[in-house]
Amino acid sequence: MAEVVSPVPGAGRREPGEVGRARGPPVADPGAALSPQGEIIEGCRLPVLRRNQDNEDEWPLAEILSVKDISGRKLFYVHYIDFNKRLDEWVTHERLDLKKIQFPKKEAKTPTKNGLPGSRPGSPEREVKRKVEVVSPATPVPSETAPASVFPQNGAARRAMAAQPGRKRKSNCLGTDEDSQDSSDGIPSAPRMTGSLVSDRSHDDIVTRMKNIECIELGRHRLKPWYFSPYPQELTTLPVLYLCEFCLKYGRSLKCLQRHLTKCDLRHPPGNEIYRKGTISFFEIDGRKNKSYSQNLCLLAKCFLDHKTLYYDTDPFLFYVMTEYDCKGFHIVGYFSKEKESTEDYNVACILTLPPYQRRGYGKLLIEFSYELSKVEGKTGTPEKPLSDLGLLSYRSYWSQTILEILMGLKSESGERPQITINEISEITSIKKEDVISTLQYLNLINYYKGQYILTLSEDIVDGHERAMLKRLLRIDSKCLHFTPKDWSKRGKW
Repeated sequence: MAEVVSPVPGAGRREPGEVGRARGPPVADPGAALSPQGEIIEGCRLPVLRRNQDNEDEWPLAEILSVKDISGRKLFYVHYIDFNKRLDEWVTHERLDLKKIQFPKKEAKTPTKNGLPGSRPGSPEREVKRKVEVVSPATPVPSETAPASVFPQNGAARRAMAAQPGRKRKSNCLGTDEDSQDSSDGIPSAPRMTGSLVSDRSHDDIVTRMKNIECIELGRHRLKPWYFSPYPQELTTLPVLYLCEFCLKYGRSLKCLQRHLTKCDLRHPPGNEIYRKGTISFFEIDGRKNKSYSQNLCLLAKCFLDHKTLYYDTDPFLFYVMTEYDCKGFHIVGYFSKEKESTEDYNVACILTLPPYQRRGYGKLLIEFSYELSKVEGKTGTPEKPLSDLGLLSYRSYWSQTILEILMGLKSESGERPQITINEISEITSIKKEDVISTLQYLNLINYYKGQYILTLSEDIVDGHERAMLKRLLRIDSKCLHFTPKDWSKRGKW
Protein backbone atom coordinates (compact mmCIF):
# COMPACT_ATOMS: atom_id res chain seq x y z
CA MET A 1 0.00 0.00 0.00
CA ALA A 2 1.07 3.46 -0.75
CA GLU A 3 1.70 6.40 1.49
CA VAL A 4 1.10 9.79 0.07
CA VAL A 5 0.18 10.59 -3.31
CA SER A 6 2.52 12.39 -5.60
CA PRO A 7 4.15 9.38 -7.21
CA VAL A 8 1.73 6.59 -8.04
CA PRO A 9 1.72 4.38 -4.93
CA GLY A 10 3.43 1.06 -5.45
CA ALA A 11 5.41 2.36 -8.41
CA GLY A 12 8.22 0.05 -9.32
CA ARG A 13 6.82 -2.79 -7.25
CA ARG A 14 6.77 -6.08 -9.09
CA GLU A 15 3.55 -7.98 -9.09
CA PRO A 16 3.34 -11.70 -8.35
CA GLY A 17 4.51 -13.87 -11.22
CA GLU A 18 6.64 -11.12 -12.71
CA VAL A 19 9.97 -12.23 -14.13
CA GLY A 20 13.23 -10.35 -14.35
CA ARG A 21 13.69 -8.05 -17.32
CA ALA A 22 16.71 -6.79 -19.15
CA ARG A 23 17.45 -3.18 -18.41
CA GLY A 24 18.96 -0.39 -20.38
CA PRO A 25 18.45 -1.08 -24.13
CA PRO A 26 19.08 2.01 -26.20
CA VAL A 27 16.03 3.88 -27.41
CA ALA A 28 15.64 3.18 -31.09
CA ASP A 29 15.54 5.72 -33.84
CA PRO A 30 11.94 6.99 -34.12
CA GLY A 31 11.66 5.70 -37.67
CA ALA A 32 13.08 2.27 -36.95
CA ALA A 33 9.82 0.34 -36.71
CA LEU A 34 6.41 1.76 -37.52
CA SER A 35 3.16 0.40 -38.79
CA PRO A 36 2.54 0.15 -42.54
CA GLN A 37 0.68 3.45 -42.20
CA GLY A 38 3.81 5.02 -40.68
CA GLU A 39 2.62 5.35 -37.08
CA ILE A 40 2.50 3.52 -33.77
CA ILE A 41 -1.03 2.28 -33.26
CA GLU A 42 -3.17 1.03 -30.40
CA GLY A 43 -2.58 -2.61 -29.57
CA CYS A 44 1.18 -2.50 -30.23
CA ARG A 45 3.45 -4.08 -27.63
CA LEU A 46 7.00 -2.98 -26.97
CA PRO A 47 9.47 -2.32 -24.11
CA VAL A 48 8.92 1.01 -22.33
CA LEU A 49 11.41 2.83 -20.11
CA ARG A 50 10.37 3.33 -16.48
CA ARG A 51 12.00 3.81 -13.08
CA ASN A 52 11.55 1.15 -10.42
CA GLN A 53 11.44 1.64 -6.65
CA ASP A 54 15.24 1.43 -6.49
CA ASN A 55 15.41 4.39 -8.91
CA GLU A 56 16.88 2.16 -11.62
CA ASP A 57 15.87 2.10 -15.26
CA GLU A 58 14.05 -0.97 -16.55
CA TRP A 59 12.28 -1.86 -19.79
CA PRO A 60 9.17 -3.95 -19.09
CA LEU A 61 6.93 -5.00 -21.96
CA ALA A 62 3.89 -2.74 -22.32
CA GLU A 63 0.83 -2.43 -24.52
CA ILE A 64 -0.26 0.80 -26.19
CA LEU A 65 -3.89 1.42 -25.15
CA SER A 66 -4.34 4.90 -26.60
CA VAL A 67 -2.54 7.59 -28.55
CA LYS A 68 -3.20 11.33 -28.38
CA ASP A 69 -1.66 14.41 -29.94
CA ILE A 70 -1.06 17.53 -27.81
CA SER A 71 0.35 20.56 -29.62
CA GLY A 72 1.95 18.37 -32.25
CA ARG A 73 3.53 16.02 -29.69
CA LYS A 74 2.27 12.47 -29.42
CA LEU A 75 1.65 10.77 -26.08
CA PHE A 76 1.04 7.05 -25.60
CA TYR A 77 -1.02 5.49 -22.80
CA VAL A 78 0.71 2.24 -21.85
CA HIS A 79 -0.20 -0.74 -19.69
CA TYR A 80 2.81 -2.65 -18.35
CA ILE A 81 2.21 -6.36 -18.91
CA ASP A 82 2.31 -8.35 -15.63
CA PHE A 83 2.13 -5.10 -13.61
CA ASN A 84 -0.93 -3.80 -11.79
CA LYS A 85 -3.07 -1.34 -13.74
CA ARG A 86 -2.38 1.37 -11.17
CA LEU A 87 1.04 1.84 -12.80
CA ASP A 88 -0.42 2.62 -16.25
CA GLU A 89 0.63 6.04 -17.53
CA TRP A 90 1.06 8.40 -20.46
CA VAL A 91 4.60 8.34 -21.90
CA THR A 92 6.46 10.22 -24.62
CA HIS A 93 7.98 8.81 -27.80
CA GLU A 94 11.49 8.85 -26.30
CA ARG A 95 10.60 6.15 -23.75
CA LEU A 96 9.59 3.57 -26.36
CA ASP A 97 11.99 0.88 -27.63
CA LEU A 98 10.82 0.65 -31.24
CA LYS A 99 13.33 -2.06 -32.19
CA LYS A 100 11.24 -4.67 -30.37
CA ILE A 101 7.77 -3.51 -31.35
CA GLN A 102 5.05 -6.12 -31.88
CA PHE A 103 2.17 -5.02 -34.07
CA PRO A 104 -1.36 -6.30 -33.44
CA LYS A 105 -2.54 -9.01 -35.81
CA LYS A 106 -4.98 -7.99 -38.49
CA GLU A 107 -8.58 -8.35 -37.53
CA ALA A 108 -10.04 -11.52 -38.96
CA LYS A 109 -13.52 -11.46 -40.34
CA THR A 110 -15.29 -13.36 -37.64
CA PRO A 111 -18.49 -15.22 -38.45
CA THR A 112 -21.64 -13.78 -36.99
CA LYS A 113 -23.89 -15.71 -34.70
CA ASN A 114 -27.54 -14.70 -34.45
CA GLY A 115 -26.62 -11.50 -36.24
CA LEU A 116 -23.95 -10.56 -33.68
CA PRO A 117 -20.25 -10.33 -34.54
CA GLY A 118 -17.79 -12.73 -32.91
CA SER A 119 -14.86 -11.83 -30.69
CA ARG A 120 -12.41 -9.19 -31.91
CA PRO A 121 -8.72 -10.02 -32.17
CA GLY A 122 -6.86 -6.78 -31.63
CA SER A 123 -3.81 -7.11 -29.43
CA PRO A 124 -1.03 -9.63 -30.12
CA GLU A 125 -2.08 -13.17 -29.35
CA ARG A 126 -1.89 -13.80 -25.65
CA GLU A 127 -1.22 -17.06 -23.95
CA VAL A 128 -4.18 -17.85 -21.76
CA LYS A 129 -2.93 -19.19 -18.45
CA ARG A 130 -5.40 -21.37 -16.64
CA LYS A 131 -5.02 -22.16 -12.98
CA VAL A 132 -4.78 -25.86 -12.32
CA GLU A 133 -6.39 -27.19 -9.19
CA VAL A 134 -4.27 -29.76 -7.43
CA VAL A 135 -6.34 -32.17 -5.41
CA SER A 136 -4.52 -34.24 -2.85
CA PRO A 137 -6.29 -37.61 -2.61
CA ALA A 138 -4.86 -38.42 0.81
CA THR A 139 -5.16 -35.05 2.51
CA PRO A 140 -8.57 -34.27 4.05
CA VAL A 141 -9.74 -30.92 5.39
CA PRO A 142 -9.65 -30.55 9.17
CA SER A 143 -12.97 -31.24 10.82
CA GLU A 144 -14.69 -28.12 12.13
CA THR A 145 -15.80 -29.71 15.40
CA ALA A 146 -12.93 -32.01 16.35
CA PRO A 147 -10.92 -30.66 19.31
CA ALA A 148 -7.36 -29.48 18.85
CA SER A 149 -4.36 -30.54 20.93
CA VAL A 150 -0.75 -29.50 21.46
CA PHE A 151 2.27 -31.26 19.96
CA PRO A 152 5.92 -30.19 19.88
CA GLN A 153 7.64 -29.81 16.52
CA ASN A 154 11.26 -30.99 16.63
CA GLY A 155 11.46 -29.67 20.16
CA ALA A 156 11.03 -26.09 18.93
CA ALA A 157 7.27 -25.65 18.90
CA ARG A 158 5.08 -24.12 21.56
CA ARG A 159 1.57 -25.07 20.43
CA ALA A 160 -0.25 -27.27 17.96
CA MET A 161 -3.74 -28.29 16.95
CA ALA A 162 -5.15 -31.61 15.77
CA ALA A 163 -8.36 -32.41 13.96
CA GLN A 164 -9.84 -35.64 12.68
CA PRO A 165 -9.95 -36.41 8.94
CA GLY A 166 -12.81 -35.13 6.85
CA ARG A 167 -13.42 -34.64 3.15
CA LYS A 168 -10.76 -34.16 0.48
CA ARG A 169 -9.45 -30.68 0.04
CA LYS A 170 -8.01 -28.54 -2.70
CA SER A 171 -4.43 -27.54 -2.10
CA ASN A 172 -3.34 -23.92 -1.86
CA CYS A 173 -6.72 -22.59 -0.87
CA LEU A 174 -5.72 -18.95 -0.93
CA GLY A 175 -3.13 -19.30 -3.64
CA THR A 176 -0.01 -17.25 -4.18
CA ASP A 177 -1.21 -14.80 -6.83
CA GLU A 178 -2.27 -11.88 -4.71
CA ASP A 179 -4.09 -10.15 -7.55
CA SER A 180 -6.10 -13.20 -8.56
CA GLN A 181 -9.34 -13.34 -6.63
CA ASP A 182 -11.86 -14.90 -8.94
CA SER A 183 -13.29 -18.42 -8.80
CA SER A 184 -10.92 -21.27 -8.09
CA ASP A 185 -10.61 -22.43 -11.69
CA GLY A 186 -9.32 -19.07 -12.85
CA ILE A 187 -12.55 -18.10 -14.65
CA PRO A 188 -14.38 -15.09 -13.19
CA SER A 189 -17.64 -16.19 -11.62
CA ALA A 190 -20.89 -14.69 -12.85
CA PRO A 191 -21.85 -11.39 -11.20
CA ARG A 192 -24.44 -11.60 -8.47
CA MET A 193 -27.71 -9.84 -9.13
CA THR A 194 -28.44 -8.70 -5.57
CA GLY A 195 -26.77 -5.29 -5.70
CA SER A 196 -23.25 -6.63 -5.36
CA LEU A 197 -20.43 -4.19 -6.07
CA VAL A 198 -18.29 -6.87 -7.72
CA SER A 199 -17.42 -6.33 -11.37
CA ASP A 200 -17.48 -9.35 -13.66
CA ARG A 201 -14.94 -7.60 -15.93
CA SER A 202 -17.03 -8.40 -19.03
CA HIS A 203 -17.45 -4.68 -19.69
CA ASP A 204 -13.77 -3.91 -19.20
CA ASP A 205 -13.51 -1.93 -22.43
CA ILE A 206 -10.77 0.40 -23.61
CA VAL A 207 -12.43 3.38 -21.92
CA THR A 208 -12.59 1.92 -18.42
CA ARG A 209 -9.07 0.47 -18.71
CA MET A 210 -7.62 4.00 -18.75
CA LYS A 211 -7.37 6.46 -15.86
CA ASN A 212 -9.55 9.43 -16.63
CA ILE A 213 -8.91 11.72 -13.64
CA GLU A 214 -5.50 13.38 -13.41
CA CYS A 215 -5.56 14.55 -9.78
CA ILE A 216 -8.04 14.93 -6.90
CA GLU A 217 -7.77 17.52 -4.15
CA LEU A 218 -9.45 16.31 -0.95
CA GLY A 219 -8.91 18.58 2.04
CA ARG A 220 -5.18 18.99 2.61
CA HIS A 221 -4.27 16.05 0.35
CA ARG A 222 -3.81 15.70 -3.38
CA LEU A 223 -4.51 12.19 -4.62
CA LYS A 224 -3.38 10.65 -7.88
CA PRO A 225 -6.05 8.11 -8.92
CA TRP A 226 -5.03 4.55 -9.73
CA TYR A 227 -7.99 3.52 -11.92
CA PHE A 228 -10.93 4.73 -13.99
CA SER A 229 -13.92 6.25 -12.19
CA PRO A 230 -17.12 7.33 -13.96
CA TYR A 231 -17.11 11.01 -13.00
CA PRO A 232 -18.92 13.27 -15.50
CA GLN A 233 -16.96 13.41 -18.74
CA GLU A 234 -16.60 17.18 -18.70
CA LEU A 235 -14.53 16.87 -15.50
CA THR A 236 -12.00 14.44 -16.95
CA THR A 237 -10.13 17.14 -18.86
CA LEU A 238 -9.40 19.20 -15.74
CA PRO A 239 -5.89 19.16 -14.25
CA VAL A 240 -7.38 18.90 -10.72
CA LEU A 241 -10.80 17.76 -9.50
CA TYR A 242 -11.78 19.46 -6.23
CA LEU A 243 -13.82 17.55 -3.62
CA CYS A 244 -15.41 18.76 -0.41
CA GLU A 245 -13.85 16.49 2.19
CA PHE A 246 -17.03 16.43 4.31
CA CYS A 247 -19.85 15.83 1.79
CA LEU A 248 -17.55 14.63 -1.08
CA LYS A 249 -19.32 16.83 -3.63
CA TYR A 250 -17.06 17.53 -6.62
CA GLY A 251 -16.36 20.89 -8.28
CA ARG A 252 -14.54 22.15 -11.37
CA SER A 253 -12.26 24.65 -9.70
CA LEU A 254 -10.90 25.89 -6.39
CA LYS A 255 -13.26 28.86 -6.61
CA CYS A 256 -16.24 26.50 -6.95
CA LEU A 257 -15.04 24.56 -3.91
CA GLN A 258 -14.58 27.72 -1.84
CA ARG A 259 -18.07 28.89 -2.77
CA HIS A 260 -19.46 25.46 -1.82
CA LEU A 261 -17.69 25.49 1.56
CA THR A 262 -19.48 28.72 2.54
CA LYS A 263 -22.79 26.81 2.17
CA CYS A 264 -21.82 23.31 3.34
CA ASP A 265 -22.54 22.93 7.03
CA LEU A 266 -21.21 19.37 7.37
CA ARG A 267 -18.08 18.80 9.41
CA HIS A 268 -18.42 15.02 9.55
CA PRO A 269 -20.03 12.35 7.36
CA PRO A 270 -23.83 12.25 7.56
CA GLY A 271 -25.34 9.44 9.60
CA ASN A 272 -24.83 8.14 13.12
CA GLU A 273 -21.51 8.12 14.98
CA ILE A 274 -21.37 4.59 16.39
CA TYR A 275 -17.75 4.51 17.61
CA ARG A 276 -15.28 6.99 19.07
CA LYS A 277 -11.97 6.44 20.78
CA GLY A 278 -9.39 9.18 20.87
CA THR A 279 -9.39 10.90 17.48
CA ILE A 280 -10.85 7.89 15.59
CA SER A 281 -14.59 7.78 14.86
CA PHE A 282 -16.84 5.56 12.74
CA PHE A 283 -20.08 6.78 11.16
CA GLU A 284 -22.84 4.49 9.90
CA ILE A 285 -24.47 5.83 6.73
CA ASP A 286 -27.61 4.40 5.16
CA GLY A 287 -27.29 4.31 1.35
CA ARG A 288 -31.02 5.08 1.01
CA LYS A 289 -31.22 7.98 3.45
CA ASN A 290 -27.96 9.60 2.32
CA LYS A 291 -27.96 8.72 -1.37
CA SER A 292 -25.96 11.70 -2.65
CA TYR A 293 -23.12 11.20 -0.15
CA SER A 294 -23.06 7.45 -0.80
CA GLN A 295 -22.83 7.92 -4.56
CA ASN A 296 -20.03 10.47 -4.21
CA LEU A 297 -18.20 8.07 -1.88
CA CYS A 298 -18.50 5.29 -4.48
CA LEU A 299 -17.11 7.58 -7.19
CA LEU A 300 -14.10 8.47 -5.03
CA ALA A 301 -13.53 4.84 -4.02
CA LYS A 302 -13.63 3.62 -7.61
CA CYS A 303 -10.47 5.69 -8.29
CA PHE A 304 -8.58 3.23 -6.08
CA LEU A 305 -10.55 -0.02 -6.52
CA ASP A 306 -10.15 -1.87 -9.80
CA HIS A 307 -12.18 -5.01 -9.04
CA LYS A 308 -15.36 -3.19 -8.13
CA THR A 309 -17.97 -1.57 -10.31
CA LEU A 310 -20.22 1.35 -9.45
CA TYR A 311 -23.93 1.08 -8.76
CA TYR A 312 -25.91 4.28 -8.37
CA ASP A 313 -28.53 2.28 -6.50
CA THR A 314 -26.96 2.55 -3.04
CA ASP A 315 -30.21 1.69 -1.22
CA PRO A 316 -29.20 -1.94 -0.38
CA PHE A 317 -25.96 -0.84 1.30
CA LEU A 318 -24.68 0.53 4.58
CA PHE A 319 -21.45 2.54 4.56
CA TYR A 320 -19.12 2.70 7.56
CA VAL A 321 -16.77 5.69 7.25
CA MET A 322 -13.71 5.97 9.49
CA THR A 323 -12.57 9.50 10.29
CA GLU A 324 -9.78 11.27 12.11
CA TYR A 325 -10.79 14.28 14.21
CA ASP A 326 -9.02 17.63 14.58
CA CYS A 327 -10.10 21.22 15.20
CA LYS A 328 -11.44 21.55 11.62
CA GLY A 329 -13.69 18.51 11.70
CA PHE A 330 -13.83 14.78 11.02
CA HIS A 331 -11.61 13.91 8.04
CA ILE A 332 -12.32 10.76 6.04
CA VAL A 333 -9.60 8.10 6.35
CA GLY A 334 -11.30 5.12 4.75
CA TYR A 335 -14.53 3.17 4.66
CA PHE A 336 -16.18 -0.15 4.01
CA SER A 337 -19.64 -0.96 2.73
CA LYS A 338 -21.85 -3.96 3.39
CA GLU A 339 -25.18 -5.21 2.13
CA LYS A 340 -28.10 -4.78 4.47
CA GLU A 341 -29.08 -8.35 3.64
CA SER A 342 -26.45 -10.83 2.51
CA THR A 343 -27.40 -14.41 1.73
CA GLU A 344 -23.72 -15.42 1.62
CA ASP A 345 -22.55 -14.05 5.00
CA TYR A 346 -20.66 -11.12 3.46
CA ASN A 347 -19.81 -8.54 6.10
CA VAL A 348 -17.89 -6.29 3.66
CA ALA A 349 -18.66 -5.41 0.03
CA CYS A 350 -15.98 -2.78 -0.63
CA ILE A 351 -13.18 -1.67 1.67
CA LEU A 352 -10.66 1.11 1.14
CA THR A 353 -8.09 3.14 3.04
CA LEU A 354 -7.30 6.35 1.16
CA PRO A 355 -3.67 6.55 -0.04
CA PRO A 356 -2.48 9.29 2.39
CA TYR A 357 -3.45 7.06 5.33
CA GLN A 358 -2.13 3.73 4.07
CA ARG A 359 0.69 1.80 5.78
CA ARG A 360 -0.37 3.24 9.14
CA GLY A 361 -2.54 0.42 10.48
CA TYR A 362 -5.90 1.87 9.39
CA GLY A 363 -6.62 -0.97 6.97
CA LYS A 364 -6.54 -3.61 9.72
CA LEU A 365 -8.58 -1.28 11.93
CA LEU A 366 -11.33 -1.18 9.27
CA ILE A 367 -11.25 -4.98 8.97
CA GLU A 368 -11.31 -5.43 12.75
CA PHE A 369 -14.28 -3.07 13.01
CA SER A 370 -16.23 -5.06 10.40
CA TYR A 371 -15.76 -8.23 12.50
CA GLU A 372 -16.74 -6.38 15.69
CA LEU A 373 -20.06 -5.56 14.01
CA SER A 374 -20.43 -9.23 13.08
CA LYS A 375 -19.85 -10.20 16.71
CA VAL A 376 -22.64 -7.86 17.85
CA GLU A 377 -24.90 -9.32 15.15
CA GLY A 378 -24.03 -12.84 16.33
CA LYS A 379 -22.84 -13.89 12.87
CA THR A 380 -19.67 -15.00 11.14
CA GLY A 381 -18.62 -12.96 8.12
CA THR A 382 -16.32 -12.85 5.13
CA PRO A 383 -15.42 -10.13 2.60
CA GLU A 384 -17.06 -10.20 -0.80
CA LYS A 385 -14.76 -11.49 -3.54
CA PRO A 386 -12.79 -10.59 -5.52
CA LEU A 387 -10.55 -8.55 -3.24
CA SER A 388 -7.93 -6.24 -4.68
CA ASP A 389 -4.31 -7.35 -4.36
CA LEU A 390 -3.74 -4.92 -1.48
CA GLY A 391 -7.05 -5.88 0.14
CA LEU A 392 -6.10 -9.55 0.06
CA LEU A 393 -2.75 -8.81 1.72
CA SER A 394 -4.52 -6.90 4.51
CA TYR A 395 -7.09 -9.65 5.09
CA ARG A 396 -4.47 -12.41 5.09
CA SER A 397 -2.46 -10.49 7.65
CA TYR A 398 -5.51 -9.78 9.83
CA TRP A 399 -6.77 -13.39 9.73
CA SER A 400 -3.29 -14.72 10.52
CA GLN A 401 -2.73 -12.38 13.47
CA THR A 402 -6.21 -12.92 14.90
CA ILE A 403 -6.09 -16.72 14.69
CA LEU A 404 -2.54 -16.91 16.04
CA GLU A 405 -3.60 -14.67 18.93
CA ILE A 406 -6.31 -17.20 19.82
CA LEU A 407 -3.99 -20.22 19.54
CA MET A 408 -1.23 -18.61 21.58
CA GLY A 409 -3.73 -17.70 24.31
CA LEU A 410 -4.74 -21.33 24.88
CA LYS A 411 -3.90 -22.69 28.35
CA SER A 412 -3.43 -26.31 29.25
CA GLU A 413 -5.57 -27.95 31.90
CA SER A 414 -4.30 -30.71 34.22
CA GLY A 415 -1.06 -30.92 32.29
CA GLU A 416 -2.83 -31.96 29.09
CA ARG A 417 -2.45 -30.19 25.78
CA PRO A 418 -5.04 -27.40 25.29
CA GLN A 419 -7.77 -28.17 22.78
CA ILE A 420 -9.92 -26.05 20.47
CA THR A 421 -12.06 -26.65 17.38
CA ILE A 422 -12.37 -24.78 14.09
CA ASN A 423 -15.95 -23.92 15.03
CA GLU A 424 -14.80 -22.41 18.34
CA ILE A 425 -12.18 -20.25 16.60
CA SER A 426 -14.86 -19.07 14.19
CA GLU A 427 -17.31 -18.24 16.98
CA ILE A 428 -14.70 -16.33 19.01
CA THR A 429 -13.43 -14.25 16.06
CA SER A 430 -16.57 -14.14 13.82
CA ILE A 431 -14.28 -15.17 10.95
CA LYS A 432 -16.04 -17.60 8.64
CA LYS A 433 -14.92 -21.24 9.01
CA GLU A 434 -13.67 -21.42 5.42
CA ASP A 435 -11.40 -18.42 6.05
CA VAL A 436 -10.07 -19.98 9.27
CA ILE A 437 -9.15 -23.20 7.45
CA SER A 438 -7.65 -21.44 4.42
CA THR A 439 -5.55 -19.19 6.70
CA LEU A 440 -4.14 -22.19 8.57
CA GLN A 441 -3.29 -23.75 5.20
CA TYR A 442 -1.73 -20.52 3.97
CA LEU A 443 0.45 -20.34 7.10
CA ASN A 444 1.48 -23.94 6.40
CA LEU A 445 0.71 -24.98 9.97
CA ILE A 446 -1.06 -28.22 9.10
CA ASN A 447 0.66 -31.59 9.50
CA TYR A 448 -0.95 -35.00 9.17
CA TYR A 449 -0.03 -37.29 12.07
CA LYS A 450 -1.56 -40.67 13.05
CA GLY A 451 -4.88 -40.00 11.35
CA GLN A 452 -5.19 -36.47 12.72
CA TYR A 453 -4.39 -32.96 11.60
CA ILE A 454 -1.72 -31.39 13.81
CA LEU A 455 -1.44 -27.60 13.58
CA THR A 456 1.97 -26.65 14.92
CA LEU A 457 3.26 -23.20 15.83
CA SER A 458 7.04 -23.07 15.54
CA GLU A 459 9.22 -20.61 17.41
CA ASP A 460 9.73 -18.62 14.20
CA ILE A 461 6.00 -18.16 13.66
CA VAL A 462 5.41 -17.21 17.30
CA ASP A 463 8.30 -14.74 17.37
CA GLY A 464 7.20 -13.18 14.06
CA HIS A 465 3.64 -12.83 15.37
CA GLU A 466 4.80 -11.18 18.59
CA ARG A 467 6.91 -8.68 16.66
CA ALA A 468 3.97 -7.87 14.37
CA MET A 469 1.60 -7.34 17.29
CA LEU A 470 4.04 -4.91 18.94
CA LYS A 471 3.73 -2.73 15.82
CA ARG A 472 -0.06 -2.96 15.73
CA LEU A 473 -0.89 -0.03 17.96
CA LEU A 474 -4.37 0.74 16.65
CA ARG A 475 -7.05 -1.65 17.95
CA ILE A 476 -10.83 -1.51 18.21
CA ASP A 477 -12.15 -1.17 21.78
CA SER A 478 -15.51 -2.96 21.91
CA LYS A 479 -16.52 -0.85 24.92
CA CYS A 480 -16.54 2.25 22.70
CA LEU A 481 -18.88 0.67 20.13
CA HIS A 482 -22.53 1.77 20.35
CA PHE A 483 -24.26 -0.27 17.67
CA THR A 484 -27.68 -1.89 17.49
CA PRO A 485 -28.19 -4.19 14.49
CA LYS A 486 -31.45 -3.93 12.54
CA ASP A 487 -33.55 -6.64 10.97
CA TRP A 488 -33.33 -5.64 7.32
CA SER A 489 -35.45 -8.61 6.23
CA LYS A 490 -38.44 -6.40 6.97
CA ARG A 491 -38.49 -4.23 3.86
CA GLY A 492 -40.37 -1.47 5.61
CA LYS A 493 -37.20 -0.55 7.50
CA TRP A 494 -35.30 0.23 4.30
